[in-house]
Amino acid sequence: MDEIELIPNKAEFRVKIVEFENSCKEINGYIEGEEKDKFNPLKHTFVNGLYVREILMPAGQLIITKIHKVEHPFFIVKGKVSILSENGIQHIEAPYSGITKPGTKRIMYTHEDTILITVHATDKKTPEEVEEDVIAKNFEDPVISLEEINLLKQTQ
Repeated sequence: MDEIELIPNKAEFRVKIVEFENSCKEINGYIEGEEKDKFNPLKHTFVNGLYVREILMPAGQLIITKIHKVEHPFFIVKGKVSILSENGIQHIEAPYSGITKPGTKRIMYTHEDTILITVHATDKKTPEEVEEDVIAKNFEDPVISLEEINLLKQTQ
């Protein structure tokens, strides 16, 4: 895995990725929501307090992720992607595992058909409920780390 630092300032990166996403929305052919899910099939599994989200991303796609509120693991189990985040560019080939940190928003390019899996600890029962807890509406929306979650559990 190679990493190249492009934008050393986290705040500057966040402004630029939101500007890029907004400009992409003006391009003919940009899709999101349920339409995007038709091209990127999702599989949702709930088991023992975990939500497992599997997404198939066909080759040749440029994908802009949502802003993650909660730290969680992710796995690339098939394929090859390049990912631009505030940490620079990563070129990843399956098999790969990583941790998504709170406040992360990425641009991904799929070089090959790719399967990405994320795992979230939750007591929720639907993907929509989980998304409310783990996806921020913007960068000002509070994010929380696993350490903070554990501290909250200890005080209850």
